Amino acid sequence: MEYEPVIGLEVHAQIHTKSKMFCSCPVVEDTGDLAPNTYVCPVCTAMPGALPVINRRAVEIAIMAGLALHCQVPPATRFARKSYFYPDLPKGYQISQYTPVFPPLTVNGYLEIETEAGVKRVGVNRAHLEEDAGKLYHRGSASLVDLNRAGVPLLEIVSEPDMRSAEEALAYATKLHAYLVYLGVNAGDMEKGMMRFEANISVRPIGSDVMNPRHEIKNLNSFRALARSVDYEIEYQIATLEAGGAITQQTMGWDDARGVTVPQRGKEFADDYRYFPEPDLPILEIDQEWVEGLRSQLPELPDAKRARFTANYGLSDYDARVLVADKRVADYFEAAVAASKIAPKTIANWVTGELFRLMKENGQEIGAVKISPSALAELIGLVKDDTINLSTGKEVLEEMFASGNSARQIVEKRGLAQISDTASLEQIIAQVLDENPEQVGKYLDGKVQIAGWLMGQVMRATQGKANPQVVQELLRAQLEIQRGK
Repeated sequence: MEYEPVIGLEVHAQIHTKSKMFCSCPVVEDTGDLAPNTYVCPVCTAMPGALPVINRRAVEIAIMAGLALHCQVPPATRFARKSYFYPDLPKGYQISQYTPVFPPLTVNGYLEIETEAGVKRVGVNRAHLEEDAGKLYHRGSASLVDLNRAGVPLLEIVSEPDMRSAEEALAYATKLHAYLVYLGVNAGDMEKGMMRFEANISVRPIGSDVMNPRHEIKNLNSFRALARSVDYEIEYQIATLEAGGAITQQTMGWDDARGVTVPQRGKEFADDYRYFPEPDLPILEIDQEWVEGLRSQLPELPDAKRARFTANYGLSDYDARVLVADKRVADYFEAAVAASKIAPKTIANWVTGELFRLMKENGQEIGAVKISPSALAELIGLVKDDTINLSTGKEVLEEMFASGNSARQIVEKRGLAQISDTASLEQIIAQVLDENPEQVGKYLDGKVQIAGWLMGQVMRATQGKANPQVVQELLRAQLEIQRGK
């Protein structure tokens, strides 16, 4: 029997606001250097009698994200209490959104992804607000809790179960990640917990429309973990069914070292959380004029930017797609174009080629690169006007990447300027030919490929600084003179 996977994703994204979701405590980036339980107050630590207040900016950002995902924004919504008991959840419940009467903040949207079969639309069931829990630290037999993160606003985006492969799930996740970064929801750094994926996976016979019990893989914090864990679960569930076993609804963890999912607990249903309307918060009425005002503030999103890059800059669809995948890269490219009169295609080649290579080798993101867009444009200009050749340009770029010095400074300090002076090059070529009579003879006997070897000797003699085009012309001329002797 052939099976097909049924995949839905839940994405939790920390919202970049100054204060927490329901109190005025600052949202801080915890890199391990903050004193625990210092960015807290009676509200986010659930002291008796403390009352929450809705963060307006978080609501604005969530609505804009919903609009970007083609969601509808209902005229009214309400927060709810989602009861579950974890040591890092001081209230014993999470303020989220799920009530039988009021819909979530935004609903019924979609995101289009590109697959091998073409464009596919993945439904977005809802995008709503909730608060984050704290963080547990395990020290031997003891567990410690830090509530600095408790109450940080989260945007939860729940897809429909429309994906049918790990590749589709990855395409959806990467595009959604790009959208959220473009929208300013957060910086998209998954290693810092700013975005986490949870994959719901089941399998069924091809042609069936039954929704079978599923496994939910929790807290995936990288695209690689998402793709690997989904692939593993699909294979595991199919193998289990073919062996006569059954799949029970469970919450799973991902063991990245072993490459397997591991059971954590039985998967809850909505009723298990005992949702009920949050009595300490009012119904949130949403003015449609306000919504339209937020719609007008939406930034240019990746698809629109890609279309503009191909139309305005003459880039291929592939180049445009690579550049717009990361907003910071797209901004860097445009700043480099604006800083020069160089063809955008040439700049795109340097960015996606040599600069990306150095970033990968050094494990750096574009924001950490020491080379400014204008500095890159200056370097490309030096290559274009034959001040240095392409090979030297790549060498200079490596030094710029390491030191942050400008291309012109490096070229002048190291004397790398390209030799284009005809008289100087003629003398060097003549010397190379005099020192290699055997190779010259082979060339004159018809082995024209020897010219490439001789050119290499000229480049070596000039330490790579000779203008290759000038050398090629002068070398050919001198060899023909030798032929006529």
